[in-house]
Parts: sequence; structure tokens; C-alpha cells
Amino acid sequence: MIDILILIIAAFAAGVLNTIAGGGTFLTFPALVFAGVPPVMANATATFVALPGYLAGTAGFKGELRAYGRPSLMRLTLVAALGGAVGALLLSVSSNEAFSLLIPFLLLAATLIFTFGDPIRNWAAKRSRDVTPEGAIGIFIVSLYGGYFNGGLGIVFLALFTMWGMKDIHLMNGLKLWASAIIAIVSFFIFAGGGLLDWGKALMMLVAITVGGYLGAPLSRALPIHRVKQFISLTGFVMAAVFAFRLMI
Repeated sequence: MIDILILIIAAFAAGVLNTIAGGGTFLTFPALVFAGVPPVMANATATFVALPGYLAGTAGFKGELRAYGRPSLMRLTLVAALGGAVGALLLSVSSNEAFSLLIPFLLLAATLIFTFGDPIRNWAAKRSRDVTPEGAIGIFIVSLYGGYFNGGLGIVFLALFTMWGMKDIHLMNGLKLWASAIIAIVSFFIFAGGGLLDWGKALMMLVAITVGGYLGAPLSRALPIHRVKQFISLTGFVMAAVFAFRLMI
């Protein structure tokens, strides 16, 4: 019962955080591990749990995605699907022991990306002239990361789009959510086929994260976003430290 309560609370809070500022993976993935789910399965399950949020978010940017153009969107979709599939396959053949060694570094990297998202995008903007627009290699690399580990994925996509020279934040958010949804869908089929999803916990968390996402909208108007981001960053750093400590004992 304690494990179930932890998972429900973590998923609900993740839904709220994702609506306000992102970073829900910093709660759902550790909660699954602490509930006894093997690390690889926990990561796969956390990716699946994030999928409804991506799909719901994408629906809000339908106009921007249509304006982007079907050929360009199809190219992005195909490359994101390919990269996500490669990342998911790499995760599916990783042992829990090997993946456990990477967890602190992955969480630390994702937390740093989240914490310094604005400076990263500013840095990318200064180098936008040096990057070919709609470069498939960049999308493939970011999607591969997303298929393997989902943390901080949205900010990496925003930085990449900034390097392309994009200025419309609504279009960038729409493309970010669309690509993330494609990666999660492709990953889902690979993880499900490989038996890497804990269905009982996943379905329970899907309900909680959906409720949290819905309630996050009014909360986003009441809570100071910079304080929420500080909380998410602190959570990420603490979780990275906890998993590093687990390796040493």
C-alpha cells in the first residue's frame, strides 16, 4: 500500500509539474525504482506514462503544426521515430546493472539541462547561423536520447530548434511535443513487445498523472513558476545524489 501511495502521489505531482514547467520524470522514474521496479523497466514505464501529456499538449498547437507544412513535419516525424526506436532498442538490451551505473549521470545531465534551459537556448541562438535548418542528424541524436532516457528531452529539442534559427515559441513547443509523442509511441511498442512495461503500475500512474495535469492548469496561475523550477531542479539533484549513493553501498 505504501508503494502504491508513493506512485500515485509521484504521478499526480508529475502531472502538475509537467503542466506548469516540465520535469515530471524526476518524480515518476525514481518512484518506480523505489517501489521495486527494475531500473530498465522503471525507465520504460515512466516514458509510457508521459505519453498522454505529450499527446494532450500537441493538440493545443494544431494550428502551428499545420502552418509548419506537411513535408517538413513528415521529415521530422520519420527521423524522430527512427532515433527514438534506436534509443528504445538500446535500453531494451541494457542490463539493469549497466543502466543503474548510468542513472546518476543521466539524472544529473537532465537536471542540468532543465536548470540551465534558458542559457542553453541563448547559447544555441548565438550559433543558429552555423546549423543547417531542419538538420536530420540533430533530430536523430536528440530522439535517440529520448528513446533511451526521457529526462530533459523537451529543453534539448527547444535548444535544437533555436539553433535552426526558429523564433516562434509556440511552433517550437508544438514541434517539441509532437516529436516527444512520436518517440514515446515508438518506444511504447518496443518496450511492450520486450515485456518492459509494468502494466499495473503504469495504468494506475496514468490516471494520477492525467488528474494532476488537469489540476495543474489553475495551479500554474497561482504558483510562482521560478519557485516551481527551483523545486524541480532541487529534486533532480537530490535524486541523482541518492542513486549515486545507492551504487556505493
